[in-house]
Amino acid sequence: MGHDFVAHDLSDAQLADVVRRLDELAEVVVAAAPRQRVISREGLANFTMVVPASDTVVKHQLFSDSVVSGGANPMGLGAVLWRDGDAAVMEVTLGSAFEGAPGRAHGGIVAALVDETMGLVNAIGGVLAFTAQLDIKYVAPVPVNEPVIARAWLARRHGRKHYVEARVTAGDTVVVTATALFIAMDPQKFLEHVPVEEA
Repeated sequence: MGHDFVAHDLSDAQLADVVRRLDELAEVVVAAAPRQRVISREGLANFTMVVPASDTVVKHQLFSDSVVSGGANPMGLGAVLWRDGDAAVMEVTLGSAFEGAPGRAHGGIVAALVDETMGLVNAIGGVLAFTAQLDIKYVAPVPVNEPVIARAWLARRHGRKHYVEARVTAGDTVVVTATALFIAMDPQKFLEHVPVEEA
């Protein structure tokens, strides 16, 4: 709906009607029980994340509420992900709500896509890691309302430091290249900062 809202010019009366209806829906949502996002201690202690191969995936999500690849997040990109050997791949069509300059996706939105794709490389290797540094080069405009594909791979590793590279293409055109440093972490340390569900 956000993409349709941005792509259309509503009158004042139509806007007022939409606001009234959304206020009613918001009351229903806010009245529901708060969500408790907990992580299984056992699951994280034995951290592995299965990323499907391209020949088995129809639509796959890492976390349903992920702003990049979560189908349950109404503000998300809704990217589809898979693995190609040791490389991580995400495909998405960025809608009108993600437009920056006319006809171009906002650079921050593209950065989120790149970051999550690069993070998948660690997941493929069974490593829990956080982004320490992300460097992006915008080579050409990233289009809206057209499919783009982000691909990332491990360039090298030195101890806990994982160096990942990526590129984003629109058709045959490379629109973004990126490098990043990820730091591997002990899943138990991660658990110290999040609510956990005992097995």
